[in-house]
Amino acid sequence: MINDNRKIDNLMQQAQELERRILAAHRLDRLVLYTEFSRTLAQMRVAGGRVPSRMLRLEQMLGEEVAEEMFDNMPV
Repeated sequence: MINDNRKIDNLMQQAQELERRILAAHRLDRLVLYTEFSRTLAQMRVAGGRVPSRMLRLEQMLGEEVAEEMFDNMPV
């Protein structure tokens, strides 16, 4: 139980640092950080941690930006 809590705390700290970096970054840099951020949130969920709603919204927004970027670069 203590190890699980410690793991969740470490993942939360990692997610908070990524969130800070994402919010300070330019668009393309945010997209690069998206995969690591999303993976960290998934690990938090698997470990039984609660992901804050602001992080869920940020993850969703980044996912939409990634999709837009893919379509913006598609040949017509």
